Amino acid sequence: MVRSGASCLRVLVMACIVMQVLAIRQMEMEASSGGSRVAAFALGSFWRGEAVFGCLPGVVRTRAGYAGGAKVNPDYHSVGDHAEAVEVEYDPSVIPFERLLEVFWASHDPSQVFGQGPDVGAQYRSVIFTQSGEEGEVASRSKEAEQVRLGDRSEVVTEVQPLGVFYPAEAEHQKFELRRKPQLLQLLGEISDEELTSSVLATKLNGYAADLCPENMKKLLDTKVRPFMQPRPSFQQIVSF
Repeated sequence: MVRSGASCLRVLVMACIVMQVLAIRQMEMEASSGGSRVAAFALGSFWRGEAVFGCLPGVVRTRAGYAGGAKVNPDYHSVGDHAEAVEVEYDPSVIPFERLLEVFWASHDPSQVFGQGPDVGAQYRSVIFTQSGEEGEVASRSKEAEQVRLGDRSEVVTEVQPLGVFYPAEAEHQKFELRRKPQLLQLLGEISDEELTSSVLATKLNGYAADLCPENMKKLLDTKVRPFMQPRPSFQQIVSF
């Protein structure tokens, strides 16, 4: 009798997990967007940088990577002259490039030389990567405005330069904050590293995991995610009840 009950419970648990994954996949489809553009920024560690942009309304996907240098095929242990960067795919009808720049300035110290926070080294430098003359002008004006805001207290050392080649980082560095939260990661079900890197929903959950979502997006994700995050009694606790 206990075995029969245990088997039924296993089926119910599996059904619950399947329903969770289907609900999350529906969120993935709802979040997809067309007509997107791509921007790239360096603002210290790409682990946090990816999370900074991921939860913004209008941001579709993010990727951690390396940019700004001449070295071919850099990696985490051999960055060369590249900076750790984040590539941001976004819908300009929802969030303009100017808004991304505002978030960029607010999310790091653009006056820190040769690093960011506790991370020291040229790979953690501050850079706005541009892909057109127009973007370059917008970025330069934005940098000037940031310098005015800071006044004589400090100098903005952020570089503004053409993007060149963006090299995606290794799989373990993609959606790093989400990978640190297994309860959130499991909501995506069985997913490959490649799928995780390009996932619209994983992009949002990565920002959510780092507690970097704007309030309205945080509330939306709370309503979707929290029901699946409640602690459930263990199998043995239920059987022995």
